[in-house]
Amino acid sequence: MLYFSPWKKFLVLLTVAVGILYAAPNFFPRQMLDQLPSFVPKQQVTLGLDLQGGSYILLEIDRQSLQGERVQTLSDDARQTLRTARIGYAGLSDSGTTVTVRLRDPAQADAALEALQPLATPLSAGMLGSGSVSEVAIAQPQPGVITLTLTEAGVNYRLTNAVAQSIEVVRRRVDELGTTEPLIQRQGDDRIMVQVPGLEDPQRLKSLLNQTAKLSFRLVDQTASADEVARGTRPPAGSELLYTNDNPPLPILVQRQIMVSGENLTDAQAGFDSQTNQPVVNIRFDSQGAQRFGAVTQQNVGSPFAIVLDEEVLSAPNIREPILGGQAQISGNFTVQSANDLSVLLRAGALPATLNIIEERTVGPGLGADSIAAGEMAGVIGSIFVVLFMLAAYGFLGVLANIALVANVLILFAILTAIGATLTLPGIAGIVLTVGMAVDSNVLIFERIRDERRQGRSVIQSIDTGFQKALGTIVDANITTLIAAVVLFFLGSGPVRGFAVTLAIGIVTTVFTAFTLTRLLASEWVRRRRPKELPRGFIKLVPDVTAIRFMKIRLQVFALSIFLCLASIVMLFTAGLNFGIDFTGGTVIEVQAKSGAADVGDIRERLNAVGIQESQVQEFGSESEALIRVGTAEGGDTAQTAIVQSAQQALAADYDFRRTEVVGPTVSGELAWAAVIGVLASLLAILIYVWIRFEWQFAVGAIIATVNDVILTLGFLAVTQLEFNLSTVAAILTIVGYSLNDTVVIYDRIRENLRRFKKMPIGDLLDLSDNEMLARTVMTTMTTLLALFALFIFGGEVIRSFVASMLFGVGVGALSTIFVAAPVLIFFKLRPADFAAKKEDEEAERAGSAAGKA
Repeated sequence: MLYFSPWKKFLVLLTVAVGILYAAPNFFPRQMLDQLPSFVPKQQVTLGLDLQGGSYILLEIDRQSLQGERVQTLSDDARQTLRTARIGYAGLSDSGTTVTVRLRDPAQADAALEALQPLATPLSAGMLGSGSVSEVAIAQPQPGVITLTLTEAGVNYRLTNAVAQSIEVVRRRVDELGTTEPLIQRQGDDRIMVQVPGLEDPQRLKSLLNQTAKLSFRLVDQTASADEVARGTRPPAGSELLYTNDNPPLPILVQRQIMVSGENLTDAQAGFDSQTNQPVVNIRFDSQGAQRFGAVTQQNVGSPFAIVLDEEVLSAPNIREPILGGQAQISGNFTVQSANDLSVLLRAGALPATLNIIEERTVGPGLGADSIAAGEMAGVIGSIFVVLFMLAAYGFLGVLANIALVANVLILFAILTAIGATLTLPGIAGIVLTVGMAVDSNVLIFERIRDERRQGRSVIQSIDTGFQKALGTIVDANITTLIAAVVLFFLGSGPVRGFAVTLAIGIVTTVFTAFTLTRLLASEWVRRRRPKELPRGFIKLVPDVTAIRFMKIRLQVFALSIFLCLASIVMLFTAGLNFGIDFTGGTVIEVQAKSGAADVGDIRERLNAVGIQESQVQEFGSESEALIRVGTAEGGDTAQTAIVQSAQQALAADYDFRRTEVVGPTVSGELAWAAVIGVLASLLAILIYVWIRFEWQFAVGAIIATVNDVILTLGFLAVTQLEFNLSTVAAILTIVGYSLNDTVVIYDRIRENLRRFKKMPIGDLLDLSDNEMLARTVMTTMTTLLALFALFIFGGEVIRSFVASMLFGVGVGALSTIFVAAPVLIFFKLRPADFAAKKEDEEAERAGSAAGKA
């Protein structure tokens, strides 16, 4: 186990060297890297929005509006088709997804069906797959009545195409902002995720994405009074009432027929009117649009011509003379910024459907810089705590562990950089947690080496056997945590996935460094020094040999555990959890006073003045910062996003907006279900793994201990009323993995002792196993708690509830491993004789197999 061939040494050292090479750019400024030769790696890990600032927006296609527009188009097409075929109808109406035609002469039904049949021609499935899609179903439910109904497949077809088209339009709009490396991609069937790092004006991004930007030029209907129609008079056929964007809005009666649409535009640029010097938008048409625009203006000189954007009249000037050059000017109540934004919208093109913002998370660059500083501080201090602790506990062996730990972190950064992973603030928490948990592998090895030495083996034999016996335990223990990380990645979102990625990679690098680099360093030390005794540390938290009778108090501990679990459940039903907006929906805004302290009362009064009545305002972090919480607004996802704009109008003069999170009720319900499924799925996956690797008694015992830890952690959150959000779910899943890590380590020793001591009573055997692993449990818990404690103190307010949950869960997990996971095996009638017989059968099978080969 200690022998390394030259090529193995070379591969291990090469891996570490490559890791250092690829991780190094992350510790130097970009300007310095640009001066290095081209062959030197320069890529840095991508920072998440919570570290560099920016906006995350989740958009959803408005299925109802898309469906409504399609029904309206189908209604217009049916009307035009019947008129062309000279088929009279008494009525044509639409409701939901159906257009109903009532013929004047039922005898013309066959002719009408034949004329309308082209409207039901199957469409190419396109992105939906091969074949075709029947979008419209034609039927005759009764004589003289024909219905045209949109099919579910047809609506889905339109929805899929709308998402694809919208992604391209959104990309063109975002590119116009000049931001670097925006991420725009489809999520699910009807959603688009937009992530723009480094954006300093998120409100402008929202206004650009929240407008359909359907531009049309229509004639104003002067046959009726717009004011009378606004008061309730029925508008003339073929016309509709729209309003201007003035304050207050003015009614204008316009014809439904679109004379020229925005689809005929080739360019749009902001400019200034030569006469009034007011901001305007200059547009240019393609050849077809120029011809149609020229014809309309030529035929309607002296008539008002409405310029309509998203059912809102920008202006309705009189046509003074024909406009034949293919160029026109859009005027209105524009500022320089709004004129620029409109030109961006028109150049990018109109969206095929309305996009609703159902989730928004924005972090200002100032908060991002503070988060980086806090993360760096927590990481450095946590690492120093762990390094000093390992030196004090293991002496020279601690030096080897610390070298492996540094290499572990560097390789972790190298992999994150190479795969283009995004490092978030929870990701930094994952790194700090990895620092604490990575030491566990070395602690397991070193404690095993000490065990072997106490049993009389030589130093070399102890080291060799210690590495060999610890391998299986470490793999089993880390796989349980890895399962939790994988489940978290697939069911989590945003920063939580960043935490899962960092934790999963950290587990892999930890196992690698423990069994390659640490072993290589130990073998070189043995080969060069030929030590006669193992190095000793300066502190000893647990004596070398203990004989604590844990099983004697198992019934009392079980009773206490059951009582605490019941109390936690009662607290969950009475006090409840302090759910964050991830699960309840709503808005969270973090503000910082531009000067002086934040006045909570004044903020609340300002919000009330702009209509935000039920807001919670509290101090957050320093005295200059405050946190605003607003529950789910009536009106659904769209109304929720309007709260941020109102709050900015009320507070922008005296406060900087450092962080904004808006989660609509649609997303919050989905996140809640995903969290529940995530916890249950991870428990099930780990149950199956432990069952396969051990026996059913161990699997059930592990789940009982883990459920105990989860319930107690939830009770802790209910008592403390710390915010329960997606990060807290990540903490609980990590506690699940960490607790099972501890449990599997104990179970591995119990299984080994069951095969060694055939006649020892089960209670004595469990006591022996707990005592043998007590030093490892205490040492590992201490290193993890030290890392988490540094993160709790220096990591910032944003992740404090996450780290507090971890601190409590790790402590409870260590206790439940000893006082719940092991004693519960007694109730399952676990007997050493069963494992002894199984061991004899396995040995006999191996002997028979060897004889057969001979």
